[in-house]
Amino acid sequence: MTSKLIACAVLSGALIAITSPSQAQDAEFYRGKTLRILVGTAVGGDYDTQARLVSRHIARHIPGEPAVIVENMTGAGGMNMANYLFNLAAKDGTYVGVMPNNFPALQWSGGRGIQFDVAKFGWLGALTQETETMVAWHTSGIKTIADVQQKEVIAGATGRGAITYTFPAMLNALIGTKFKIVTGYAGGSDVNLAMERGEVVARLNSWTSWKATKPEWVQNGWINVLIQAGRRHPDLANVPSLEPMAKTPDDRQLMELINLGNELGRPFASPPGIPQERLKVLRDAFKAVSKDPKLLAEAATMRMELDPMDGEEMQRKIDGVLKTPKELLPRAKDFLE
Repeated sequence: MTSKLIACAVLSGALIAITSPSQAQDAEFYRGKTLRILVGTAVGGDYDTQARLVSRHIARHIPGEPAVIVENMTGAGGMNMANYLFNLAAKDGTYVGVMPNNFPALQWSGGRGIQFDVAKFGWLGALTQETETMVAWHTSGIKTIADVQQKEVIAGATGRGAITYTFPAMLNALIGTKFKIVTGYAGGSDVNLAMERGEVVARLNSWTSWKATKPEWVQNGWINVLIQAGRRHPDLANVPSLEPMAKTPDDRQLMELINLGNELGRPFASPPGIPQERLKVLRDAFKAVSKDPKLLAEAATMRMELDPMDGEEMQRKIDGVLKTPKELLPRAKDFLE
């Protein structure tokens, strides 16, 4: 054998040694299996919509191309799903959850019902980073956030601990609004129906979600946007932002704690303890699917504005928010527990 052939043989062997163990094993692992994406809210809401969008495209980016299904596990504002994902779901890479984005702040505050540690989930990333909006139904007469500082307004929410509860409760505590929060709705679509029926006047939702799930409401002016939080959206140039309303540095820090959820969008995570090489497969697949031309084309037809975040950056942000000084905890208890 010539030296050139020997060199090629050595190189080929090295490549096989480098690439075959994890990649081949993962291909064999996922082939014929099912990846389950759990959603803690009802069908039709923003979390569910993004989960189903990802489910239609992500298999192409996972070795072995598993079947992918979405399962809704409602209750307690997504808490039931998160507790299940952390404690009971298989820790082999076959389960993923779309997590409520306020759970890092809720854990920091010692919120009720938590049976998980957000620092130990395997965060995969998100398709969007959100501008949250508190809106009022157009026939209510409520047009500005100042109106809610003067008059009691009924807001719909899924449950205590959910961002639909936490955000208006925070507004009450920090800027003096008078939202009366009614909980118990299974998901955002149920709160929307309640608004149409006149049961509630207001609710929280991301601007991206309004445009994607209720475009006729936006186009016809059926919702009045009272306040926005997170990144300012160009559509909402005349709507005030929450952050400048902070009266003290502590208020600002608490707002940033809650508004981390806007940066996280609708975050996807795996259970703790899955093999690191499989977590890498899922993270890589999520990065790839967020740039997949077929997903991008479908998102465009849904009027969904994508601004992806990868899992590593998400993990860093969550680790950071957990370091918020505990001296602020007594004030946060008013709206986070």
